[in-house]
Amino acid sequence: MTDQRRDRKGKVFRTLKDGLPILWTLVPEMPQEVVRSALNWLVVISWKYDGSADNGMPKDDVNAEMLKFERALVTLEGPNSCFEAYRRIGNHLREFVLYIADRDDFMAAFNGRLAEHPHYPIDIKFYQDESWSELQELIDDLCPSSGIKVTH
Repeated sequence: MTDQRRDRKGKVFRTLKDGLPILWTLVPEMPQEVVRSALNWLVVISWKYDGSADNGMPKDDVNAEMLKFERALVTLEGPNSCFEAYRRIGNHLREFVLYIADRDDFMAAFNGRLAEHPHYPIDIKFYQDESWSELQELIDDLCPSSGIKVTH
């Protein structure tokens, strides 16, 4: 985890969807302009699981695998390469959402870092998001009175 990430205070927010809880973990502030301008790609890593026995949450063994994956993913963070926007879990889905500089570089680092791990049931999608609108919309939804806005 980068020093910048450790210095920021993350919060956990709880919402409901279809009557099931979703926990969102994020720092409800936009990173500095220098970080945002370097990282134009949004990466959404999705892990679907069966949460029917636990109110939409994963079983303990699945959660342990998710935490192992998360620990590896965090090591990819760097101010010019990868920045974690948020994580969410609940309603049968865990997502890790990142901003990155380059898709090919990210996938090379990702595959290298996870080469010794078991195959995880994940889906990875990339979106161009130069304005960081995905994170801004989430902050607006979870903290509507915060007044936090991206400045360019």
